[in-house]
Amino acid sequence: MMIAEKNKVVSLMYELTTTKNEDEPVEITTENNPLTFLFGSGMLLPSFEDAIAGKKAGESFDFIIKSDDAYGEYNAQAVVNIPISVFAIDGEIDHDLLQTGRAIPMMDQEGNRLTGIVTQVNPDSVTMDFNHPLAGADLHFKGKIIEIREATDEEIASGGIQQGGCSCCGDGETCDDCN
Repeated sequence: MMIAEKNKVVSLMYELTTTKNEDEPVEITTENNPLTFLFGSGMLLPSFEDAIAGKKAGESFDFIIKSDDAYGEYNAQAVVNIPISVFAIDGEIDHDLLQTGRAIPMMDQEGNRLTGIVTQVNPDSVTMDFNHPLAGADLHFKGKIIEIREATDEEIASGGIQQGGCSCCGDGETCDDCN
């Protein structure tokens, strides 16, 4: 029987809560809509993969990842005021875009892409929080491994899983409806 290890495709279902609020799930995947990933490809938190390494299909898991091993501590310096003029398009401010709670993709002075959450809109500035939404939270994962299979050479080379079938509808190898 295969185990969760490097270059295996793992499908699992889980419920994610934070230790601050165990009653409110942050994310839920199901057997019909599992998380499927190439183990060891660097797409998931290393501490998550460490916690399920060696598990077999059908095995359950229940573990906590401390914030330091997840998305780090909350950084108050990552909350910044940005001049509202930065959000002008053709000289106009898009007030529909600047809604409290909205995630906005941004770029820093070095060209790195960041996502900020609008926390406050003022007449001259917008306060944005660039912390990961789960920064400062210990993550509690409870779930079950559904399936483990060998990764294809293409999946290993690309670092991701191949869904197979038609690229537009997923039906069969080729699809006349999408051509």
